[in-house]
Amino acid sequence: MNNENAIADTLLAFEMVPVGLCVLRHRVIQVCNTAFAEMFGYSKTELIGSWLRHLYASDLEFEDIAQRALPVLIEKGQYSDERIMMHKDGSLFWCHVSGRVQDKAHPFDCATWMFEDLSTTRPVNVEFTAREREVAQLLVTGKTSKQIARELGISHRTVEAHRARLMRRLNVSTPGEMIARLIGRS
Repeated sequence: MNNENAIADTLLAFEMVPVGLCVLRHRVIQVCNTAFAEMFGYSKTELIGSWLRHLYASDLEFEDIAQRALPVLIEKGQYSDERIMMHKDGSLFWCHVSGRVQDKAHPFDCATWMFEDLSTTRPVNVEFTAREREVAQLLVTGKTSKQIARELGISHRTVEAHRARLMRRLNVSTPGEMIARLIGRS
């Protein structure tokens, strides 16, 4: 296979893979595939050159994700989590996100990210505040209230208050039921 064919095949694979892919420079979308654009309800031309920020439900979540991911990206060069993202129409959905940086010393300079829509198995059925979404995101990873408090820079009691509100909003009586509901198992 010659180099020209290899480049064409690489571009074809990027475009045809059934998950959303994008390349970011300083959290600005440089290129994305059709699956990425369709997942969020935009055209590729609407997304290219735009901040990733408008795909988040709030500025707080956009900034907090960066603060949580940055030390991991510097140490390991890759990061993944499950978070709530926002469609163009304002509706929210759970998304698995995984990325890899070009240079661990400068992780936001250039990174490739994969986004997978989890809404078929984990629908967002309840309106949450930005902070409740962040607490929910960390709860489903198995973190304790104390770990969440440290990670978000808030008190343990504040996390407990958010947990209690999440349980009321989800109409569940145990933490296990809450996690099951958050991950779409009930």
